[in-house]
Amino acid sequence: MQQEPDINHIKSISQLVRMLGFPAPLHPLIALVDYNTVSVELFPKGQKVSLDFYKISFKPSFRGHIKYGQGYYDFEEGGLAFLKPKQIVFPPEDLESYEGMALYFHPDFIRNHPLGKTINQYGFFSYDVSEALFLSAKEKEVIASLLVTITNELHNNIDSFSQDVLVSQIELLLNYSNRFYNRQFITRKAVNHDIITSLDKLLNRYFEEYSLENGLPSVKYISTELRLSQRYLSDMLSSLTGLNTQQYIQNAIIEKAKEKLSTTNLSVSEIAYALGFEHPQSFSKLFRTKTNLSPLEFRKSFN
Repeated sequence: MQQEPDINHIKSISQLVRMLGFPAPLHPLIALVDYNTVSVELFPKGQKVSLDFYKISFKPSFRGHIKYGQGYYDFEEGGLAFLKPKQIVFPPEDLESYEGMALYFHPDFIRNHPLGKTINQYGFFSYDVSEALFLSAKEKEVIASLLVTITNELHNNIDSFSQDVLVSQIELLLNYSNRFYNRQFITRKAVNHDIITSLDKLLNRYFEEYSLENGLPSVKYISTELRLSQRYLSDMLSSLTGLNTQQYIQNAIIEKAKEKLSTTNLSVSEIAYALGFEHPQSFSKLFRTKTNLSPLEFRKSFN
């Protein structure tokens, strides 16, 4: 497929490093870049960038914002942001305010290691930049220390252990990020509970206005309406409720079904269609799975 003309597609870490004005990387599949030395005129303004490799950005005290899709992420507090290959971002318009470091590594660098098979389990690579990880002062120290260790290893003479050591350090960085994200879900409960409240209102409105015509609410629809990535929403809900987004939607369907079964004379089929099911049998199956009762058994027991 032909590349879009307004996207700067960077295929290799060596290509990126050359664009940044640095000498060739010590290893062609991994590089750690200090953005304090990046040229202000690195990319034309407004041009999107797509990388064929992973990027982990560490901003201790970034002053500015990065455009991602239609939104911006303010890095004023500092933190971590993650990109997986083929994601498209806008570089910051004011590179003079750019601070921090970025670790780049190609999928081939970890392919023959266990991390190559498990990296998709680190859901934050599928988050939007606007859902980046805010770090406390102590957490910043941990990340900074890990990046210093990686820097030192990259400047050692490459030997038969170099790749194993670097991959293990990347994995440690990712595991700490998992821990810190879990902390963020907990410490930002007020914000996250507002999201859950908005989710509940969205589902109620959907069942009242759209389900009969448009079918069951999808995870994609819900996340789009809430302006969150699907993975972030699911991870946040799992942390706070023990349910992923699909399970949360199913529970909302069952609660709405119970309401209709107990307060109306609608038939099971009518309720199924009103909730967005194409086939009443699918509704009955889900209802029994969640309640151990058929819809009619629930109605009889309630009465």
